Amino acid sequence: MKIAIYGAGAIGALLGAKLHLSGEDVTLIARGPHLQAMQKSGVTVIESGETYISHPSLAENPKDIGPVDYLFITVKTNGLEAIAENIPYLCDQNTAVVTAQNGIPWWYFYGLDTKFKNTKLNSLDPNNIIHSNIENKRIIGCIVYPSAIISEPGVVTHLEGDRFSLGEPDGSISERCKNLSAALIKAGFKSPVRPNLRNEIWVKLMGNIAMNPISMITRGSLKDITENETTREFARNVMLEAETVATTLGVKMQVTVDQRLEGANSVGDHKTSMLQDYEQGRPIELESIIGSVVELADILHIQVPNIKTLYGISKMLAIKSGIYK
Repeated sequence: MKIAIYGAGAIGALLGAKLHLSGEDVTLIARGPHLQAMQKSGVTVIESGETYISHPSLAENPKDIGPVDYLFITVKTNGLEAIAENIPYLCDQNTAVVTAQNGIPWWYFYGLDTKFKNTKLNSLDPNNIIHSNIENKRIIGCIVYPSAIISEPGVVTHLEGDRFSLGEPDGSISERCKNLSAALIKAGFKSPVRPNLRNEIWVKLMGNIAMNPISMITRGSLKDITENETTREFARNVMLEAETVATTLGVKMQVTVDQRLEGANSVGDHKTSMLQDYEQGRPIELESIIGSVVELADILHIQVPNIKTLYGISKMLAIKSGIYK
């Protein structure tokens, strides 16, 4: 199958390198020194004490690639609007767009048979640019669990995790999902196809909505936050409010808030991705992780004072630091 990966940072390059080595026709869309290094020497992947090199195709301009079977979007959510107008150049009538991003996706209500069916979330697509360029019928949801970093341009270190959960917005187990899952498994990943991916979206988000912004504000690790009485209790309250929003939407939570807190503590002195972005002056994924939940709570007429406080403080810090986008 022909696959393009739009946003070949650490996760995108890791994904593309392994899919290419397993025999798929893969093109990575990247830019800057990382692209230049990969053009010169391929993608070097370091994982589990081993090092290997993969040579997928590379492009800076998506218009040079043409239509593909599967298009992975691995740019951060705050960068999606900027690239959305390029997506149609990569699509024919059968192309599936796989949204491998954090937080609530812009298509959240598509495919749901509820009174909120096809509701658009302004916090995620305020100018309707994403909806205008990516047809809902193309979407396959994807939850990313691997953690990886770019050690230097062209070199990706895979730290942990190997699962890419997939799911159709309407909950069907489609052939296109099964075929993509098979390709990911062949490449060495776990890739279950979920009949209700939104349940899993909320399990991951329950941790991110509290830990990411609190870590950015305090500069604390997951261990710092969960072992300090004040920040742990505040995180717990934020997570409980998020759980209320999720269950009101019909989500069946698969873990408790306290289990999620213990899971975060067990990770230890880990810096969240939002803290890492903040320290490096990169735009943070605030809207998909917390702003969208504030919007959902307003739609549902649910009071979420802790989430709103955390969102307000985080947004002010991001604006003052020049990293709100």
